[in-house]
Amino acid sequence: MNDKMYNMNGAGGNAWRDGLVAACLFWTPATNLVVHHGSGIGFFLLLAISLYTAYQRRNDATYFAPLRRYRIFTVAMAALLVVVLAQEVVQHAWRPREFDAPSRFVLALPIFLLLCDVRVRHLKAIGWGCAAGAVGAAVWAVIDRPAAGWTDMVRLGNYYTNQIPFGDTALLLAFLSASTLGWDDGRGRTLAWIAKGAALVTGIDLSYLSGSRGGWIAIPLLVALLAFEYRWFSDWKRLASAVLIVIVAVTAALSTERVQSRIAAARSDVALFQHGSKDTSIGLRLQLWRASIRLFRAHPVWGVGKGRLTGAFGALAKRGEVDPAIVNARAHSDFFSALAEAGVVGAAGLLFFYAGTAAAFWRNRRSDDRVIRTASCAGLSATLSTVIFGLTIDVLVPIMEVTLLALMYASLLAMIEARRRELAGSVADGPSFRDDTGCCSSGRANLV
Repeated sequence: MNDKMYNMNGAGGNAWRDGLVAACLFWTPATNLVVHHGSGIGFFLLLAISLYTAYQRRNDATYFAPLRRYRIFTVAMAALLVVVLAQEVVQHAWRPREFDAPSRFVLALPIFLLLCDVRVRHLKAIGWGCAAGAVGAAVWAVIDRPAAGWTDMVRLGNYYTNQIPFGDTALLLAFLSASTLGWDDGRGRTLAWIAKGAALVTGIDLSYLSGSRGGWIAIPLLVALLAFEYRWFSDWKRLASAVLIVIVAVTAALSTERVQSRIAAARSDVALFQHGSKDTSIGLRLQLWRASIRLFRAHPVWGVGKGRLTGAFGALAKRGEVDPAIVNARAHSDFFSALAEAGVVGAAGLLFFYAGTAAAFWRNRRSDDRVIRTASCAGLSATLSTVIFGLTIDVLVPIMEVTLLALMYASLLAMIEARRRELAGSVADGPSFRDDTGCCSSGRANLV
């Protein structure tokens, strides 16, 4: 009965399509840090399949229903592009390059519909892709290791991005690998523990070698989400064990020369800034943020325009209002870049994007169904880490990073939708059933 329902609804009826979708879901995060444009290949192949499927199902209202069911998520994914389009009209400008990054979130919406139409077991490939991405990047770091090793002077990155997005992405892949363990079951669970445990360790180590301090701020949140997902707080023994592991890990990290030197450098930067020496990593960031506020005050509604920060900062420097050393294309913060480039409209659009994408996962975080809870917590890891990473770097600019995030948001929410559909179909079969993860359940208790 379950398989018949899938075939009637179009879901699971195309084995070749679902297999190709699973391969793309694996490929996109797996290649993000090691193959230039690798994520784009997987993303646009998924987009092509999704547009073809949408055309085939154009008269099927149920196929497009998830966009209405998750209205806030849908609007939030479009918010950044709408701001750019509106600003172009108001300012009579034409800057097509500025459409690239925000358009990825809009293009992820047809992919979201496609993934809602795929069986849960195929969607799980994205968790394995995250693990492969973290481990693969670690292998690449060993192969490309300089003679003196990765040091404070030669921090780990790759040839098409710098150390900060590299380290932040590696950290996110590491914790998504650990989070998606929650939906692995059956005979492959032991392999999943080994592979995804290795991904967690290697991903954190990659972040450590990159020296990206801003990303480290997200670690307590990511650990807390793991604790919530695996319900460490429900049992004092489990909680005590987890706290002990965290304490040992933090103590070990703080005892390393790399972490100590990066923390010491941050303290030194702050002290120098307070004494008037502003030409440091933190000092330059603080100056950029102050300059962004200055631009916002001069252009409060629509900002100076997307892609015009270099010229705007340069004009301030020529007038002696800011240090010429800060002239940059970005403000090294998603929020301050939005504030300066697009004014209050851009800042509001960014905040709505943050809230709308996170809210889609927040409401399902307490689900009794393991797959839904796992997808929700993994989605919160992806959305909330974007906020934290964006405090000290422009996360929503590098195309490789935006592409990965857009697919993560779409696939993890699609996992929730697809799982709900499977549970509803299984309950229709009778009071007792075997779900897609191989676990027996009964009744409607899991329909949350």
